[in-house]
Amino acid sequence: MNYLNSLKISRASDIKNRKDRVVYRMFEMLPGILSFGALVLAFIASFFIPFYVALFIIIYDIYWVFRSIYFGFYLRSAYLKMIENQKKDWLLEVKSLDKPWEDIYHLIILPTYKEPVEVLKNTFACLKNQNYPKDKMIVALGFEEGDRENAVKIAEEIKKEFGNIFFKFLITCHPANIEGEIAGHGSNGTWITKNAVERIIDPLRIPYENVIVSSFDIDCCVPPNYLSILTYYYLTVKNPLKASYQPIPLYLNNIWQTPPVSRIFSWSATFWQTMNQERPEKLITFSSHSTPLKALIDVDFKQTNVVSDDSRIFWQCFFEYHGDYKTIPMFYPVSMDANCAENFKITLKNIYKQQKRWAYGVGEIPFFLFGSLKDKKIPLFKKISMGFDLIEGHFTWATSSILIFLLGWLPLFLGGQEFGQTLIAHNLPRITSVIMTIAMMGLIGSIYISMLLIPAPKKKQPKVRYLWMILEWALIPFVMIFFSALPALNAQAHWLFGKYMGFWVTPKVRK
Repeated sequence: MNYLNSLKISRASDIKNRKDRVVYRMFEMLPGILSFGALVLAFIASFFIPFYVALFIIIYDIYWVFRSIYFGFYLRSAYLKMIENQKKDWLLEVKSLDKPWEDIYHLIILPTYKEPVEVLKNTFACLKNQNYPKDKMIVALGFEEGDRENAVKIAEEIKKEFGNIFFKFLITCHPANIEGEIAGHGSNGTWITKNAVERIIDPLRIPYENVIVSSFDIDCCVPPNYLSILTYYYLTVKNPLKASYQPIPLYLNNIWQTPPVSRIFSWSATFWQTMNQERPEKLITFSSHSTPLKALIDVDFKQTNVVSDDSRIFWQCFFEYHGDYKTIPMFYPVSMDANCAENFKITLKNIYKQQKRWAYGVGEIPFFLFGSLKDKKIPLFKKISMGFDLIEGHFTWATSSILIFLLGWLPLFLGGQEFGQTLIAHNLPRITSVIMTIAMMGLIGSIYISMLLIPAPKKKQPKVRYLWMILEWALIPFVMIFFSALPALNAQAHWLFGKYMGFWVTPKVRK
């Protein structure tokens, strides 16, 4: 096992060597120092050198216009590939391969905690509708001991309806308070997988190389071709054992029930993940994804003590194989719930918490930087390239919306009377307004794709409802600042000051 993975690191305090612990702690602080430092510097510079700040803001806004256009092409391309893949019969494609596809088994793990039985039934119904042979599907549902009373009832109901459909069906209960664990999706998923290996795969002597593990959120609904297209990729890509497989998460299951802010947030997350499919060299596992069982065995399931288990498993495999590991974009969708609670106020609170938990994945930066220092076998260029992308991504997540939408006015307020008389001060609001208007017009493509992706409502909706869903996109500046940048800064502050978080489960509410 790779040295880094053997340490089972979730934070600096997990490292016994004092020198290494200090280095790791510095890496934990780095993202927060960069983000908060940039925002503080913008305020200070607006007071002392307002002209250069105004010039920087104009250039930065123009840069983001071109960046938006650049991402727009990626979004369109990935969307078209996704639509094309949805049209194919992937089981037929698999059968046409001159390879023993019948030997491939799928282990589907479904960690759950206090979710309504309706959510679970919807997910299992989608698994039931898979066109891949059911005698090659092992489905494992994992409850938490902290929800035992509710879990027993739901488990019996699910087992009665779906237990005899698949090759093997397993129900587990993850014990509470295991030393060294952080309770959450990762530790429960690890418990499920280990039980499946010990109780099913090993007794049946199924080779680990023939098992693909799909880790799904409990609300994840997979189209009928999902396991077939996954099998096709697994049998056709180079070095399939050294790759994870990433579908496109669409947060659309309950999109008609959610308030506008939640919809805009869901579309933003959906489109970001869609665009990333066109950048495979930057793609990291997120949310629901699939991984070879052999890779999980090689890293010894070290996902029990982290919050961001979906990205951590990628980096663990990356270092286990000395950088020879990648994520394969599937250009194929899975659908999950948008954030929706009992009322609007709770929904807003949950959106913030969910985004903060996602942004807490900034903790992968110290893990990557520390591992890059220790692993001399990874090419230097790969370390620099992936490290820059990782840091830049979290930095812009936390700062770009604030810099674009708010700080353009700082030089006018802080630059003093002398600067206020200059030509650039007089034209700064007008210039930034025009640039931002152009940028907002760039959203037309995203709005169009959102209307194509939105599922048919269960009840007929008035046409004005569709118009309203288009107009909701005007909320994007508000959403990006208060439900993206601020929770990202909050998450980075946790790492900066060593106030570590636990795992927060997003409540699932179906109205």
